[in-house]
Amino acid sequence: MLYAQVVLPLAQPIYTFSLDEALAVEVGDAVVVQFGSSRFYTGLVWGISTEKPDYPRLKPILKKLYSHPILGEREQRLWEWIADYYMCTLGEVMRLALPSLAKPSATSFVELVERAIEPPTESFIALSEELQSEEALAKYVEKHSRRSPRRTEIMDSIAALAHERTSDDGFVPRRLVDATSQQLSALRSKALIRTELRPRERITENNANNFLLPTLSEAQTRALGEIREAHNGGKVALLHGVTGSGKTEIYIHLIAEELSKGRDVMVLVPEIVITSQLIERLERIFEGRTTTYHSRLTPIRRGHTFLRLAASTGGELIVGVRSAIFLPMRNPGLIVVDEEHDPGYKQSDMQPRYNARDCAVLLSHLDGVRVVLGSATPSLESYLNAISGKYQYVELKERWGKGVLPEVIVSDTIRSVKRGERKVHFNFDLLRNIERSLSSQEQVILFQNRRGYAPYIQCSTCGYSPRCPHCNVTLTQHKATSRMECHYCGFTMERPTVCPNCQVQDIKTMGFGTEKVEEEVTRLFPDARVERLDGDTTSSESAFKRIVHRFEEKETDILVGTQILTKGFDFEGVTTVGILNADNLLSAPDFRAAERAYQLIMQVAGRAGRHNDRGRVVIQTSQPQHPVIKYVAMGDYHSMARVELAERKAFGYPPYSHLVRFMLRSKDYELLRHAAHSFAMVMRKKFGDRVMGPVSAALEMLRGEHRAEILLKIESGASMKRARVLMHEALDQMAQDKRFKSITITTDVDCW
Repeated sequence: MLYAQVVLPLAQPIYTFSLDEALAVEVGDAVVVQFGSSRFYTGLVWGISTEKPDYPRLKPILKKLYSHPILGEREQRLWEWIADYYMCTLGEVMRLALPSLAKPSATSFVELVERAIEPPTESFIALSEELQSEEALAKYVEKHSRRSPRRTEIMDSIAALAHERTSDDGFVPRRLVDATSQQLSALRSKALIRTELRPRERITENNANNFLLPTLSEAQTRALGEIREAHNGGKVALLHGVTGSGKTEIYIHLIAEELSKGRDVMVLVPEIVITSQLIERLERIFEGRTTTYHSRLTPIRRGHTFLRLAASTGGELIVGVRSAIFLPMRNPGLIVVDEEHDPGYKQSDMQPRYNARDCAVLLSHLDGVRVVLGSATPSLESYLNAISGKYQYVELKERWGKGVLPEVIVSDTIRSVKRGERKVHFNFDLLRNIERSLSSQEQVILFQNRRGYAPYIQCSTCGYSPRCPHCNVTLTQHKATSRMECHYCGFTMERPTVCPNCQVQDIKTMGFGTEKVEEEVTRLFPDARVERLDGDTTSSESAFKRIVHRFEEKETDILVGTQILTKGFDFEGVTTVGILNADNLLSAPDFRAAERAYQLIMQVAGRAGRHNDRGRVVIQTSQPQHPVIKYVAMGDYHSMARVELAERKAFGYPPYSHLVRFMLRSKDYELLRHAAHSFAMVMRKKFGDRVMGPVSAALEMLRGEHRAEILLKIESGASMKRARVLMHEALDQMAQDKRFKSITITTDVDCW
């Protein structure tokens, strides 16, 4: 009798089940097991042994779900590292890593089996075994070519395809064979060919690797050589290229090299919809070899993609968001992390709270996968790793082709108000440049980092502002729907016309969002065609693509948007970019505020003048002397990084430490306060003054739960392994305290 250690998609340890050898189960297989009295789950076999564990009764593995393992050794090691580093169970990793239909669960065995999807298959064709040799086929063709020319032509083409694809057993996909179903049926009836169903191949066209690659400039060629040198030395490469410098062209050459060797390539992007231009370009060049993976795909397509890749033999190009890091790559060669600084690579709302960029770097150590991190504004963590020699630093200082870096104009909002040089939310500096672009039939982008019409409304008499009853935030006004909305939990209410406190009707909108900017710019420039790109107008992928396509085709003159505008767009006609309120970026209560503000402003600014004419970026701010604004105006990333790193080092913040956040949640405020102080005392006994807090979370109440947080700072050089042991001890101590049974504590390692 064999015994299998099985991971279940639950926050539970690994369980052991008995295994009938007749099932032919391997490590990495998906299996059906019963857990509890009335629940059946898909589990993953993590190990198999002959030694019976010391349990009185073991439940059996009931069924093997797929014909091949869906997890390999590489994925196992990655999952184990994630579970250990981010302090969660393997079951929680499984719950997040596998698509829902690849791990069905049900209340009965029959129901689970019915829910399980089958891996996608297709028909494959090969010549009969008697005709596999060239000599045998040549004799047959010579004998029958006159009487049955079409039959022998089809057989010749099957043999040629098998040779071209270096098929070991002669089988080729049916769809590549130029023949009708009737013709193939006739060949099969005469036992001249064989057919069988096999896992569907993604690779169809371009198998000869005849990729049409872009021509590189001298600077790009030099950067490509430096990246190759880094990879040959086993190092991760950080490609720091200014916006518009042509990082994508370098990625394409690296991708082509790996695909031509039959290796898998993964390109990670912050958000799939936003980077549609990059994906479309990759699909054009690597036609038939590109697989996309993201949350907007249907569950069945996600499941089929995962299972198909698990059965693949290599040569795949995968483009996806952070969850794509869990996809099986059977012959991994390269991982590109585009816009590596983006916070979107960090999972923040459920365990494991992993960072996909860091997982990619780990794979370079585990598996020797070549990794390129690319950004115009690298994260300080990656930059420090590069200048210290841990990564290879590769820099592109100039724009590709005829593009030049834009002129940056800092416009003082306070001075503009005093001089009467401002209309509503636009300084005259910005208005003049908008007029200049429109008069030349050029395009304009306006960036405001808040969606909606107004961040909040307020009674002019008593100061009342409507707040979400479930979250401790003011409601945002949306004029299009005439409603107030909470952007955290989705609560909505009618906009009040009378103050419920003092019954006064004078309720004013305060601040401005993209909806209000769109309204005002339409009024100021009535002849301009204006559109808005934010979370409200892009609820579907098709809506997003329509707006972007109209702007690309110059059917829109002015595009107003949020952070969506910052990521990966290349619009040829944009010559003016306006940043309407840089102050709300500079004043965020976060030690990363300056770094994030610089990154965001530079990324927005990079949309201007990417092709011919020099663009102009107008930054409206009441703090024109702020260091970040000065660094942006000079385009001086290195000075910003040096100053920020010196400050971080002085105060012991990342990247000179690891920051761990413990979030405590409860509907009972007093119980939460008591639990937070008790947990802080437990932590201080183990970590001393490295513990900060407890304090109320920045968002004190969310979805009806009060929240408090405790931060733990672990200096670089200290043992994170030992720290995790102590953290687990503290969490176990809290879990055993019956007073705090209703308290939920979540752990976020390397919180952003």
